[in-house]
Amino acid sequence: MSVAVAAPAVSPAPVAGQPRLRVMIVDDAVVVRGLVSRWVEEEGFQVVASLRTGRDAVNQIERVNPDVVVLDVEMPELDGISALPLLLEKKRDLVVIMASTVTRRNAEISLRALALGAADYVPKPETNRGVTTSLEFRRELIDKIRHLGGRRRGYAAPVARAPGGVASPRPAGAPIERPPLGQAVPIKLRPFSPVMPRALLIGSSTGGPQALNAVIARIGAVVDSVPVLITQHMPPMFTTILAEHLARSAERPAREAVDGEAVLPATIYVAPGGRHMRVAQRDGAVVIALDEGPLVNFCRPAVDPLFASAAEVYGCAALAVILTGMGTDGARGASDIAAAGGSVIAQDEATSIVWGMPGSAAHAGVCSAVLPLDDIAPKLMRIFAGERT
Repeated sequence: MSVAVAAPAVSPAPVAGQPRLRVMIVDDAVVVRGLVSRWVEEEGFQVVASLRTGRDAVNQIERVNPDVVVLDVEMPELDGISALPLLLEKKRDLVVIMASTVTRRNAEISLRALALGAADYVPKPETNRGVTTSLEFRRELIDKIRHLGGRRRGYAAPVARAPGGVASPRPAGAPIERPPLGQAVPIKLRPFSPVMPRALLIGSSTGGPQALNAVIARIGAVVDSVPVLITQHMPPMFTTILAEHLARSAERPAREAVDGEAVLPATIYVAPGGRHMRVAQRDGAVVIALDEGPLVNFCRPAVDPLFASAAEVYGCAALAVILTGMGTDGARGASDIAAAGGSVIAQDEATSIVWGMPGSAAHAGVCSAVLPLDDIAPKLMRIFAGERT
């Protein structure tokens, strides 16, 4: 991974002709409101309101007219999950990012919020002190404000800076994210593998839970014939809830993967939060291998380790899908799968919440198809029925 290069700790200048993103902060902790407001302003965005309750947010939404709302889950008077539909009713194109501490209840609420129209969520440290010292929380929150708010506004997000004005590092050799909006770049597609897939690998991040449910709910016959292995960027507890949701969507077994267990058809394996998931050959069988190694593309679990290991184990019989998500995670592993003769499908830009991950793979020339979300499940069904084009 490349080393971050120090830069002056100044706010990035707004892009000419583009108004600053307008951000509302809603949290009952005054320390959190003050800190997040400062981070937002330092990034060149505008804080239009800093409020204590969901009720305050609902009452002021039309007056302050934000582009993005950072909405705490647990608040007095009106909590986040209750305020969410009222906010979206008053402003349909509002980007709402839920913020919650990592508990089972809050994980359930955050995933339910996505189904109700929230754009995404950010796991929040359990204490105010944790919020003040967590560089990861700051980076993730600012990145999501930038990308989700910028996409809703219809323009490319400015270059990210890590906390302290340090330019966000990009792994050496990693594909660059999609070009600025309006700049067309041809995408070269590869032929699909002529071999029947032996495993389906899926990687996703921002917007992933909704996209995963949309795909998994329609590919029951695929799940019956091969194992499905999923890496979604999520913390512990959230991945537990995600697996439960996918089990209901697929009406098939879905669970967090266990280190050393055999990889079998008719099962959906979800990478546990905080651990990379790979596949490995052991005594003639394919098994799950989990580890708590270094972050990959700022993530753990990351998609690249799963895809790279699948290229080694399954070769030309690996089929990967990259769904919506920020960053470039998955593109390098997709290159490994393509080099081994396997196939890669990426979600298209129009239906992606953020086209970072699938766009990186598409522009790297390693995909055999780039499809709208609603077309991915039918394509998978046709591939497993024998289609090879």
